[in-house]
Amino acid sequence: MSREASKLWKKFCAELNVEINLLVGNWQYILGGIVFQYIHGLAARGVHYLHRPGPVLQDLGFFLIPELGPQNAYISESTFGVIFFSFFLWTFHPFVYQNKKIYTVLLWCRVLAYLVASQILRILTFYATQLPGPNYHCREGSELSRLPSPKNAYELLLLNFPRGVFYGCGDLIFSSHMIFTLVFVSTYHQYGTKRFIKHCGWLLAVIQSVLIIASRKHYTVDVVVAWYTVNLVIFFINKKFPELPDRSVSSQQLLPVTSKDKEVKSKEDQYNPDDGISLAVLLQQLEWAALQYQLMDIVMKLEDESITVPQETYDYCSRAHQMMESIRPDLSIVRNGEEDDIVQTPNVGL
Repeated sequence: MSREASKLWKKFCAELNVEINLLVGNWQYILGGIVFQYIHGLAARGVHYLHRPGPVLQDLGFFLIPELGPQNAYISESTFGVIFFSFFLWTFHPFVYQNKKIYTVLLWCRVLAYLVASQILRILTFYATQLPGPNYHCREGSELSRLPSPKNAYELLLLNFPRGVFYGCGDLIFSSHMIFTLVFVSTYHQYGTKRFIKHCGWLLAVIQSVLIIASRKHYTVDVVVAWYTVNLVIFFINKKFPELPDRSVSSQQLLPVTSKDKEVKSKEDQYNPDDGISLAVLLQQLEWAALQYQLMDIVMKLEDESITVPQETYDYCSRAHQMMESIRPDLSIVRNGEEDDIVQTPNVGL
């Protein structure tokens, strides 16, 4: 038992080191996304001051879906809580599980990009037109339906937490709950590995949509607009930005590509075994391979001493070792006119 705990701790520390390095290079995106969540809360708080209660608008969803009533409003929030915390915990699974596909920091950078873009559109729409809220505390006669002017800046900036967060009115088109739900479900659909969970995620998203309407927290239009707006946002962001690196066993790339990696990769792509390769480029590749070859020897020694080595490190070193072995055969340097030295390597597999 203690040995398994030790292995788990070493795995956690190794993953933590990788994620910290990624966080150092991407902290501004994480911080910006978190700060915008507060700005989104301020915007929702501000529109509550503009809200004017009125008769509930005619709505097809209200006609078709039975009303849950205020005593059962917790069902919708509970479903959302399950989706939220399940996704949050899943994003940290690389710290525990051996088989992993994502980097936690990079995934949250992408998720926050989805959220921020969707929330910007949401702020624009609910400030453009304020509809009378259908929720029970937003209807005529409720003392929470309208807010008096803030007594001081602290009341506004602190969002009157928690009452101001859970009893807001006016921020209707489109549903914030559906933004988070669709972003989380769609992200798992892209980067998750369990097909059954993917199907369950979309089913929960549909159930959440029905529960929001049944609890009268939003009009049906708020949910419908969220479905196509959020998915379009995700589509265009994925099209604009490069795909996140895949950490699965079959992946050839274990760490995100840096500018230096791209430069080396471009040189490798330009290599043609029939034409030869410049001596300078080959020497750089040989130097890199030699370092990885030494690392492979270290890994083998650690295994002989029964010290656990992460699978990703072992696979990485194995590929480097194979490449070194392929380079080892005879390499002859020839002169090609006035050009740089050329190394003919008909059997090199870089």
